[in-house]
Amino acid sequence: MRVVTVSEAAAALPRAWSSAVLGRVGTAAVKVLRMDALPVEEERHDEAEVLLVLDGRLELSVTGAAVSVGPGEMYVVGAGVAHAVRPGSRGTLIIVERGSRTAEA
Repeated sequence: MRVVTVSEAAAALPRAWSSAVLGRVGTAAVKVLRMDALPVEEERHDEAEVLLVLDGRLELSVTGAAVSVGPGEMYVVGAGVAHAVRPGSRGTLIIVERGSRTAEA
């Protein structure tokens, strides 16, 4: 394994809200994602996912309730829970989830 500079990996992404897998732990993928101010539609996943904000702020709507996650904070979205990104989210996000592909567009 090599040392990964997360900020460089985020800067290398082709656009905001795309992600890249930085590594794997068992069946879980550790991904980096660069956020911008635009919202992202509601989604649900079969498995829980961990959202860790490295810098900036993640603004979520989780089952209709507003959740704000700041630098150094983590939020776990449970399996099957509806969540969406609200306008104003910016910065670098680490996502840990099971069964992820190598990269996403």
